[in-house]
Amino acid sequence: MLDEHLEIAADVIGDLVFRPLLRPEDLALERKVVLEEIGMVDDTPDDLVFELQNDRLWGTHPYGYSILGTRDTVANLTVEHLRALHERAYVPAQVVVTASGNVDHDELLAILERTGWASLPSGPSERLVAPPALSMPPMREHVTREGAQAHIVVGSQTVPYGHPHRHALVLLSTMLGGGMSSRLFQRVREELGLAYSVYTFQSFHADVGMHGVYVGTAPDTADEALAAIEQELTRVAEEGLPEEEIALGKSQLKGQLVLSLESVSARMYRLAGVELYNEPHRSVDELLALIDGVDAETIRTVAAEFFVPENQTVVSLGPDEE
Repeated sequence: MLDEHLEIAADVIGDLVFRPLLRPEDLALERKVVLEEIGMVDDTPDDLVFELQNDRLWGTHPYGYSILGTRDTVANLTVEHLRALHERAYVPAQVVVTASGNVDHDELLAILERTGWASLPSGPSERLVAPPALSMPPMREHVTREGAQAHIVVGSQTVPYGHPHRHALVLLSTMLGGGMSSRLFQRVREELGLAYSVYTFQSFHADVGMHGVYVGTAPDTADEALAAIEQELTRVAEEGLPEEEIALGKSQLKGQLVLSLESVSARMYRLAGVELYNEPHRSVDELLALIDGVDAETIRTVAAEFFVPENQTVVSLGPDEE
């Protein structure tokens, strides 16, 4: 919002977050919207395959649950369920407030006080946390689905957000599949012509993380595309990355980081993230130094531990069972 509207915005957001009406008629309306959203994912195979891989990678742990829920859970939600969750989770001990832009810290605190944020119900004082993540054995599964493409996700569990190897994992992922110059893009798309879209991704929770590779390809070239991906995973697991490639990856990653922090909203989300993960708030220079500190030996260690093809969970979605 415009900086002059800060107090109005704080008042409105406080009402939305902490004093929602949660009326039955609103739930009935939103239930239909979410069911339509679930239908959209079901009709979008390159979204659905991630839901399937997430489920297989995490087993019965909540990390494997769909953000949208299922048709059964959404259909059976009641206002009482929502109110019970709200009373547990939307209370001061569970909430981090962040702001960025043309805002003064002391002024923001005074506005929150005036708009009623300081008089919220206390609720549970212990931070709500997920149970320990399950360590699932690697598996391979194909889900038959009519369509013009096969969609494949390859991935495994890795380290948590606060682990010192997190930056090495991000750097390795960047060099493998983080852009047009990456190994997988060059091999699978440019050299072999097996896919339009192939890329890596990763995410980090408080206690564990995950990495993965996605590719969309024709059903009759799915085996070849998967084999090419596994060959690149084997190469980095056995050899790591050469120094010159690591240097290029660092430049790319640092450029992405600095450019991202030019966004006011990105700075706000970063503030929230370091607080939620109980991390120190580092300056840009400190973050760049952490990336520069990743050496070839750390890359080799991370690659050998997490990128061996035999340790990956592979889920494919497409028309051909074979």
